[in-house]
Amino acid sequence: MRSVVSRAVLLCAVTLLCAGGILACLVLVSEHKSTLRDSASDSSSRDGDEYLARAADCVACHSIPGGKGFAGGLKMGTPLGAIYSTNITPDPETGIGKYSLADFDLAVRYGIAKDGHHLYPAMPYPSYVKLADADVVALYRFFTKQVPPVHQANLKNEIPALLSFRWPVAFWNFFFAPSASYVAKSDHDALWNRGAYLVQGPGHCGACHTPRGIGMQEKALDDSSANFLAGTEIDAWYAPSLRGDMRTGLGTWSTKDIGEFLEHGHNRVGSAFGSMTDVINNSTSYFSDSDIQAIAVYLTSLPATAAQQAVAYDNATADTLRNSPTTQPGAAIYASDCASCHGYDAKGFTSYMPALAGNPVVLDENPSSLINVVLNSSVPLVAKGTPDAYRMPQFRQQLSDQDAADVITFMRNRWGNQAPAVTATQVARLRKTTNPTSDQVIFLKMR
Repeated sequence: MRSVVSRAVLLCAVTLLCAGGILACLVLVSEHKSTLRDSASDSSSRDGDEYLARAADCVACHSIPGGKGFAGGLKMGTPLGAIYSTNITPDPETGIGKYSLADFDLAVRYGIAKDGHHLYPAMPYPSYVKLADADVVALYRFFTKQVPPVHQANLKNEIPALLSFRWPVAFWNFFFAPSASYVAKSDHDALWNRGAYLVQGPGHCGACHTPRGIGMQEKALDDSSANFLAGTEIDAWYAPSLRGDMRTGLGTWSTKDIGEFLEHGHNRVGSAFGSMTDVINNSTSYFSDSDIQAIAVYLTSLPATAAQQAVAYDNATADTLRNSPTTQPGAAIYASDCASCHGYDAKGFTSYMPALAGNPVVLDENPSSLINVVLNSSVPLVAKGTPDAYRMPQFRQQLSDQDAADVITFMRNRWGNQAPAVTATQVARLRKTTNPTSDQVIFLKMR
């Protein structure tokens, strides 16, 4: 009898919780109304429409290798379980073919689907909310008029049923998602404001480069906070700081350096890896020169989060490697496996094979990216359809955990570099997490 009563109480509690949640969700949703109407989007497509989709990098998450463009199906990890990106082609049954401009606006800028359910914030609507009305209209024209429809059903998410309720996302949005478009700052010029708009809005750079809080929210969504673009670990890579830190950020990068990186995926300092290769391949390599310049101007304006001295280059290690490379842990491995591309002097052969001396990825306190690229390399750069001439090989099979730790520690503490040592335990942990034979995803995106 007691068990029956307990089950009844539990059922009532769950029912009341769901009902209260749905009511609260309806109240919160009612606050978001799109002012855009289909009359604002004429039937003719325009050249700039695809450019907006490139700027927002929609294809990176809504497509899979070998699949149809924008048909969805990308598996993404979340703390609650894996989810799949959806079909955003204009197919009327499985895509967004029945979406009005207002429906599309609510989904893109506020994370609310046509049927009223909330999208998970893996969709970067906290950034897309800053999109100007005209750019939302351009995106709508592109996806409804230029993208071919693909009849492909969306895959079912793998979040357990008791955790799959969407109404709690309304509360997450209330606390963590802004609700206003980008407002230009009068104390900066048009070029700076254009860069700020692209970085904060369609580019959603903070989704990867801004630390996250206890609710998995970005700790900052604009440059009013020092947390914005301050760097964080994601997908077993460390997305570095894009602020002015001299050793671990962009403090030593010029606007030209940033422009070359965004256009080609490499420059005199470093080369893209991890999820950033998707950004280069699908998005920034197609940007106009003026937009690349605007982003570079904006990023170089962001102050450092910590006082750091730039690396003072020391050539003694280069002489040591040439004369007796086996006397220091990691030195022999560097001489045999790394020096041919990065040089005994660690200055690389820029801009295709990056320098290691003074490289922010090498110097960062978090060594995840360095461990990951040594073990697993990275997907190829294909800027504007042209594959990169050189690619970092993977050493997953050749190096033991201790060998990898030794050579990475060596790189982090020679030629003037100074960074914490890497342990075999750290390498082993990341080796297991990034096992290519596993179908498990980490966070937000596939490895």
